[in-house]
Amino acid sequence: MIELKNLTCSYDNKLILDDINLKINKHLSILGSNGSGKSTLAKAICNLITYNGEIQINNTNIKDISPKEMAKNISYIPPKLNIYDSFITVEEFVLQGRFPYKKSFFNYDVKDKKITKQTLEFLKIQHLKNHSVSSLSSGEQQLTLIAQALTQQSKIIIFDEPTANLDPHNSKIIADFIKGLKEYHQIILITHDLNLASFIGSEVLFIKDFKTKSYKDNFFNNDSLEELYGVKFDSLAVKYD
Repeated sequence: MIELKNLTCSYDNKLILDDINLKINKHLSILGSNGSGKSTLAKAICNLITYNGEIQINNTNIKDISPKEMAKNISYIPPKLNIYDSFITVEEFVLQGRFPYKKSFFNYDVKDKKITKQTLEFLKIQHLKNHSVSSLSSGEQQLTLIAQALTQQSKIIIFDEPTANLDPHNSKIIADFIKGLKEYHQIILITHDLNLASFIGSEVLFIKDFKTKSYKDNFFNNDSLEELYGVKFDSLAVKYD
């Protein structure tokens, strides 16, 4: 369980989130307009940015959790793959997800390599294992990011705009994988794609005016969406079902 207590986040003295109190113990989709604080909230939960207040995972303050133990609890998948080594292969990149379990000064062991192989096969990208990550398409890079997170075997996975740079075909592939992962992980999805959020089928957290509001149902209808986004809605766009 994730619990936020009086969470406040600012950038350059600009308020982003104000005094948020929230418990997250189920799958969740986080929605809101550009700049509303969706990614800020996710990065705070992962202890990737500074904030005021307190964030707990399973009743432990995340500031008291070591980076390796934190990685076993939660993983964050960014909207786009940032490549620091243009020659790293898919297999090498995905294997790095096992770093929280690796003993210092030792190489990755047989178990780490087996989990990496199984993950590549599960996501059907084993044929790319020797390709450089920089040579992949946007859809393949997104699957590679997911593969690394799965080898990390964290209990909670945060997807930050997973379909933002993808065409409809690849968006559908990613959507199916995310929905299937709900059986094994707690999934937190950040997205602008209302159809994707509706397809994933989790409770919704909407961020507006520095605050959050939770919806268990009655979110994906024209009246609610028009009130929250301030524009007229006729129907949702890409159909994932």
